Amino acid sequence: MFSIKIHETQPLLNLKLDRVRQDIRLLGIKRIREFYQSRGLERVSQPSNEGPASDRVGLPYTTFDHSRAHYYRFDEHVLLCLEKQGSGKDKSKHILQHKYVRCSVRAQIHHLRRVLCRRLELPLVLVLFDNAPVPDSMTLKQLWLSCWFGKPAPLLLHYSVKEKRR
Repeated sequence: MFSIKIHETQPLLNLKLDRVRQDIRLLGIKRIREFYQSRGLERVSQPSNEGPASDRVGLPYTTFDHSRAHYYRFDEHVLLCLEKQGSGKDKSKHILQHKYVRCSVRAQIHHLRRVLCRRLELPLVLVLFDNAPVPDSMTLKQLWLSCWFGKPAPLLLHYSVKEKRR
């Protein structure tokens, strides 16, 4: 049972229903319905029982479409605060309009750098954490877990503009 490996980017891929827990849960739902019906009360948040979904009442994620599970919008998200690092006169140039960003934990620093380069219309941008450059291959989840775990969101990252060498 515990030898099954869960894929980091698609944890719901090999998820299977536990029939015993499902039976216990459905029994609990039936008893709750009987309780309210015996007292003549109505439950406002009760889902409708019409159609083929009536056997899945109480299981919210049974209609999840696993064919679209690789899209980034179904991932966990990390909140970032991107601030420019530089001297006083240089600090006013090349500032982002929106310094707070929410992105997928699967995104890598290299993706973030590319977006910053496009938004700032610059050839080279360096992403820093605690005044140290972050490797391009590191994902935002790795960065969060290794450097920011236990601290409140958002994750604070700095960027600096690298002048192109001539």
